[in-house]
Amino acid sequence: MSKQVAFYTLGCKLNFSETSTIARQFEKKKFERVDFDEFADIYVINTCSVTENADKRFKTIVKKALNNNPDAFIIGIGCYAQLKPQELATVDGVDLVLGATEKFKVTDYLNDLSKNDFGEVHSCEINEADFYVGSYSIGDRTRAFLKVQDGCDYKCTYCTIPLARGISRSDALDNVLKNAKEISDQGIKEIVLTGVNIGDYGKGEFGNKKHEHTFLDLVKALDEVEGIERLRISSIEPNLLKDDTIDFVSESNTFVPHFHIPLQSGSNDLLKKMKRRYLKELYVDRVEQIKSKMPDACIGVDVIVGFPGETESHFLETYEFLNELDISYLHVFTYSERDNTLAAEMDGVVPLKVRKKRSKMLRGLSVKKRRAFYESQLGKIKTVLFEHENKEGYIQGFTENYVKVKMPWNPHLANTLQDIRLESIDESGMVRARILDKILQ
Repeated sequence: MSKQVAFYTLGCKLNFSETSTIARQFEKKKFERVDFDEFADIYVINTCSVTENADKRFKTIVKKALNNNPDAFIIGIGCYAQLKPQELATVDGVDLVLGATEKFKVTDYLNDLSKNDFGEVHSCEINEADFYVGSYSIGDRTRAFLKVQDGCDYKCTYCTIPLARGISRSDALDNVLKNAKEISDQGIKEIVLTGVNIGDYGKGEFGNKKHEHTFLDLVKALDEVEGIERLRISSIEPNLLKDDTIDFVSESNTFVPHFHIPLQSGSNDLLKKMKRRYLKELYVDRVEQIKSKMPDACIGVDVIVGFPGETESHFLETYEFLNELDISYLHVFTYSERDNTLAAEMDGVVPLKVRKKRSKMLRGLSVKKRRAFYESQLGKIKTVLFEHENKEGYIQGFTENYVKVKMPWNPHLANTLQDIRLESIDESGMVRARILDKILQ
């Protein structure tokens, strides 16, 4: 009888793509994949280290796995496993911890599944994480996450990702296209490009620092892959989002008008302290450039509150900057100190209570921004990709420009693209719509 394995993913789209790839390795070895809520012989937890909260959640998830099967073999992989392997290994019930490169060979470590008193650690030095492993997620949801790049050469003072994932390196363009074709052959309609710093695509493509291809080359080549209905750029640094990419997306048949662009602060003083590679004036220019070509484009923003030295006036400067900017929603991160980062040693620590208050204010602004964006889209005809789940009698999906739509549940709509008219916003903040052919009848 085959052994059963279950997976849990914390963190970003990149982690989801890697979990999915690792799960396929297990399936090739004749393991049966089950839901994390079910009994399994092995539980694999893919960790994140972006915030302190993600670290804490790991322990909760381990407990959940042990409730399902007290004798289960528990494996920790991912960013937290690379940064603090010994810390993970001492969590009760953890048997194996694998670092940045070892996680892709997890099935090689499964000769003995007996429980250990202490977790066994296999973790490389991060400078050894210099080769590339391609990944994509499939089967977990309507959209697929396609990894095109890994690692980062930036030195942002708050960030541990270069310590957890190593130097910037890219998948070979031919391999990205092969993976994209494999995804489209499975009947998946939308691919989301993911990586740590995808605008850096091309660096380290064949193990060298020279760019064989650029991000624009990647975008143009993917646009030609047959069978893909939609391509979405996930997160891209403002200094790497060039005019020619914006121009190309605005005229593309498959790339959708949705950009997620990290800002982190609306204060140039703080951007310099963070060692970001742009000032807020460039950010304004990127937003204006997108909106001039694609007036209905959705623009998401990452922002950090409570960074060391953030005064009340710095915060208000950020708030007003975002309030005036033609953006659609915010991802707000409350700054948390991370070991081995320059920011953790900086003066001007912002009290936790103040950080939380500022975070709440920006989350409120995000709700306001999203509502205003949705209202601007009412009455327009868009295309929605419906998802598989029946959520309390409704089916949900996203338009090309990332408006979340809900309609009464109809299983025939799952994983289909439908032309719709956006009609109203309901009490949940989602948009009600009507399918176009029903309007025309």
